[in-house]
Amino acid sequence: MTPKTKSFWVSAGGCAAALAGILAITSFSTPPTKAVAQETTTVQSAVEFSTFIDLIESRNSVSVDNAIQDIRANWSPALIPQLLETVRFSRNRRTSLEIYRLLREKTNQDIENDFFVWNAWLWQQPELITDDYDVFKASLYSAIDPRFARYFDGRQESARIRLDEIVWGGVLQDGIPPLRQPEMLAANEADYLADEHIVFGIVVNGEAHAYPKRILAWHEMFINDIGGVEIAGVYCTLCGTVIPYRTQLGDQRFELGTSGFLYRSNKLMYDRETQSLWNTFQGTPVVGPLVDQGIELEREAVITTTWGNWRERHPDTLVLSLNTGHRRDYGEGVAYQDYFATDNLMFNTPFEDRRLNNKQEVIALRFTGGELAIDTDFLSKNPLYTDSIGLQNFLVVTDSAGSSRVYEHEGVSFAEYDGEVTLQDTTGAEWTLGEDQLTASDGRKLARLPSHRAFWFGWHASFPSTRLVK
Repeated sequence: MTPKTKSFWVSAGGCAAALAGILAITSFSTPPTKAVAQETTTVQSAVEFSTFIDLIESRNSVSVDNAIQDIRANWSPALIPQLLETVRFSRNRRTSLEIYRLLREKTNQDIENDFFVWNAWLWQQPELITDDYDVFKASLYSAIDPRFARYFDGRQESARIRLDEIVWGGVLQDGIPPLRQPEMLAANEADYLADEHIVFGIVVNGEAHAYPKRILAWHEMFINDIGGVEIAGVYCTLCGTVIPYRTQLGDQRFELGTSGFLYRSNKLMYDRETQSLWNTFQGTPVVGPLVDQGIELEREAVITTTWGNWRERHPDTLVLSLNTGHRRDYGEGVAYQDYFATDNLMFNTPFEDRRLNNKQEVIALRFTGGELAIDTDFLSKNPLYTDSIGLQNFLVVTDSAGSSRVYEHEGVSFAEYDGEVTLQDTTGAEWTLGEDQLTASDGRKLARLPSHRAFWFGWHASFPSTRLVK
């Protein structure tokens, strides 16, 4: 689909240069935050969206002044999202200063000239956008990648997340290339891995796979058959989350990729057929024709652990090969080294909650009835932890390597755990820890439940009402 109104051109080089300046900011302040209701109000715009393009492209002071005057004369708060996206890509410092001056004048907010801080303020207000905001976004971002147009054009009514919170992450569609059916090695062939290296372990139908963080951080997604099931493993490096999804739902198969856009610092996926945007934490479409079709991908359990621990438990595991078809420095800890080294964010979110540091890892759980985050430091001190969400009772078992698995917990109380594979309940019965279930010596079973790690800020941004155990 092409934009409904004639498109405009913004050079990718100009956008990339503007983005580089934005990403140079490694910390920022935000106003006090609170959750706001997800309601959208749309108003008819009295300003042609081409006016904003004049502001982005023009270096002529007269053209800039005319565009600013047009916006001032036809002011509506619904123009704020366009102004902020305009200031992000403006090539002219004077243009940026004039936009910030206009924003302060019209909003009565004493906010500095900071794109992030203005967005943090905007996202605390009820969503108010113009009736052509989708066309604006389609036209703006199609200049960077023509495929971006379909994400937005004509899809304003379908959006189940705020369109003004959908932020470009600085790459093209699949610009961070997913690994599609990558080469896998036997464990004894993976001589590039040391025992202490971090891997994400998945078992489906008895088949074990390991995906080293040092590789996956460069690709942020793999599509691979595990145990006869096609799995899309989605890794959002910014929010520290790997979630494996089954790509088949009923008679539908979804070919997923990396959209290039973020929502609350969490990557948005897309599907190739409809170019709908998908929420990574929930596995659901949130913008596009697949919205409200009852689609929610089935999650599989994943464990974050060390290669040595995983290989010991699963000597027959397969593991990613370094032969990915891409040239990257796959050294341990190389990808996102600076980002992981501090508590600063690259992209901000509407909410801030300092009960934990931004990048403190939590075990993230979501069942019917709510969401829960459990501090991994708490779990290391409490290797057997029971809780419930709605009607779902569960047990979290944390091993000696600090890796946590979650199981159903019905009618059994556990007293001891050796930190490896053996648990004992209060009746003295022994249970064996497995990737798919806990199994008692008398044959009773407690099934594994899906869970994953996340940075606290990322989980809280997506689920601001989440309960926290720390």
